[in-house]
Amino acid sequence: MRKRRAQYLVPLATVLVSGWTAAPPAAAANRHIVHPGESIQQAVEHASPGETLYLLPGTYRESIEVTVPGLTLRGVGPETVLTPGTTRPENACAKAGHGICVTGTGNKPLAGVRIQSLTVSGFTKDGISASWTDQMSVRDVRVENNGQQGISQQLSTRGEFRHNVIRNNGESGILLANVIGREGGAIDTQGAVIGGNYLQGNHYGVVIRRARNLVIKHNTITGNCGGVFVVGDENVPRAGAITIRRNRVEENNKLCPKSAHLPKFQGVGILVTGAEQTLVTHNLVRGNSGRSPMSGGIVLYRSHFGAPNSHITIRDNTVRDNNPADLANRDVGEDNTFARNSCRVSEPTGSC
Repeated sequence: MRKRRAQYLVPLATVLVSGWTAAPPAAAANRHIVHPGESIQQAVEHASPGETLYLLPGTYRESIEVTVPGLTLRGVGPETVLTPGTTRPENACAKAGHGICVTGTGNKPLAGVRIQSLTVSGFTKDGISASWTDQMSVRDVRVENNGQQGISQQLSTRGEFRHNVIRNNGESGILLANVIGREGGAIDTQGAVIGGNYLQGNHYGVVIRRARNLVIKHNTITGNCGGVFVVGDENVPRAGAITIRRNRVEENNKLCPKSAHLPKFQGVGILVTGAEQTLVTHNLVRGNSGRSPMSGGIVLYRSHFGAPNSHITIRDNTVRDNNPADLANRDVGEDNTFARNSCRVSEPTGSC
């Protein structure tokens, strides 16, 4: 059995912190505390599968590479802060510019990692970057002021992202994708959930890129360049089998410059492009205004590679005060449906 380093791992049963009570001896053996000034990465490297590391309030200047199944990183709220280190990067995550990396392999996805109740801020790339994971959970986390994605997950299944505050990141607040940087069909996420998050000031609020079988629900998405982007293409399996329901998508009116795959854009509420079998229902989409080709409240748009949407259902939404239109079908697909939406202006007319 590997020995633990007592200087940075303290049994939970020996302390009472922020209202925690002493754990029974059997449980305490699998729960340890990390103090400010100590290394979270060293604690991770000595952790056993299923262990919980409690991170006390303070600032930790490092990047964390997680490869231990079932590991929980749990802070005590926004006062537990992870920021970039000031010394030479010592792990692959730090060298890549990310804050927390959760990494499995194609042959053995990393299962059951949980990140809870802390702040990840100021990294040049992603706040939290994950690949080849299963049942990863990010809950009650602040992810802000990172250079690229707030939370990025690729090649993964059954992820859960709930009740996070995700602000002012350089690209997406939350990105779920097959894989960035190469072609391929959509990954089946097997029921991933993005729920109850607050996303503000990012380029994109939520981006689903070449992924399928997931739910986006009960989020507040405001002050970004665009709210929700479902992005597919001609590859199969196609992006889709997605439900977008009961979200507030309001005033996403920042202006974002042209990129490799998108023209400049502003004022995009919910955009579905190149996808199939997606339901958009019972959302409040209001005050999204811009002059880009994708601007508007709820917009269907042909993909960058020319793939039309198919079997998209837009129903029972409240869509108001969006410009140039509340509902816009700028696609060539003929089997998409608009029904029972409360709106004033549509393209073409007659969908309100």
